[in-house]
Amino acid sequence: MLEKNKPFMAMILVQFAYAGMSLFSKAAISKGMNPFIFVAYRQAFATLALLPFAFFLERKRADPLSYSLLWKIFLVSLFGITVSMNIYTYAINYVSATFASASNNSVPALTFVIAVSLRIESFSIRDLSGILKFVGCVVSFSGAMVFAFVKGPEINILNLSGEKHDMRNLTTHFNTKEKWIQGCLLMLLANIIWTSWLVMQAPLVKQYPAKFRLIMLQCLFSCIQSTIWGFAMERDISSWKLTWDFNLFSVAYCGVVVTGLSYWLFLWAVESKGPLFTAAFTPLQLIFTAFFSAFLWKEMLNVGSICGGMLLAAGLYCVLLGKKKEVVEKESAEKDTTESKEETDV
Repeated sequence: MLEKNKPFMAMILVQFAYAGMSLFSKAAISKGMNPFIFVAYRQAFATLALLPFAFFLERKRADPLSYSLLWKIFLVSLFGITVSMNIYTYAINYVSATFASASNNSVPALTFVIAVSLRIESFSIRDLSGILKFVGCVVSFSGAMVFAFVKGPEINILNLSGEKHDMRNLTTHFNTKEKWIQGCLLMLLANIIWTSWLVMQAPLVKQYPAKFRLIMLQCLFSCIQSTIWGFAMERDISSWKLTWDFNLFSVAYCGVVVTGLSYWLFLWAVESKGPLFTAAFTPLQLIFTAFFSAFLWKEMLNVGSICGGMLLAAGLYCVLLGKKKEVVEKESAEKDTTESKEETDV
């Protein structure tokens, strides 16, 4: 029984870790840590966390790297990781940790749209699978817009008493509507860039199958790029000093636990159960984040946020259901073709 439930437990831990990423990065940046310095240190910890896996697990498997492949990895890291992560970390200063988690539910739909536009993914509005994926994309985008722009009455989900909006008081930017909208749009832009990076991984993995070494190199390049970016934006050396405080814990958690441990668990679950299984657990991140935000910081949800989150989750499952039907139809067609060929041979 325990062996059978390991993939489920692994994905729950992954979503729990990602919820912690939203909470801790939001808290560290709201308390004064420069977002660009946060990304630079996070990527440094991520590189160190992945280095043992890349060295010991794939020491014999990795092929020599050509200059052209290194250049591709450098550019993919710059666009997909450095730019998207810096935009995401900057935007989280203006939105809640709950919205940051909710916006991640749009990643599968955005990935599908980008894959179709690049002709990597097939799409037909005449098929049921195509209709489901199209509806899922529209519903996910609608959910993100509702979450960002529709408020409504506030709801105290845990019925906690005491000072309200503790998390909002950590930053002077959060209480302005203009900054909230700006943060939401930047968060969605970061997710679009991130999904582009996900699509770029497929051709890179074909050229360089050593997955741990590939992601470690991307984290290393991103660390160098983010450090240069950070020094360009913040030249005060004192801002770069890390002490034994919450900021150090946050960057270490995001680098080691999220990028290191969670990536390994995610990769293992994908190989065991497939990508559809892993993507189905994405809404748990929103639930965990909303619960701990309400419990730790007495963050209030509103009707618009709840409706937007439900739409995002519904859109996610529409895309997943469409993808599953597409796989089933493809396997059925291949089976019929094989049987027809065998009958012809007979």
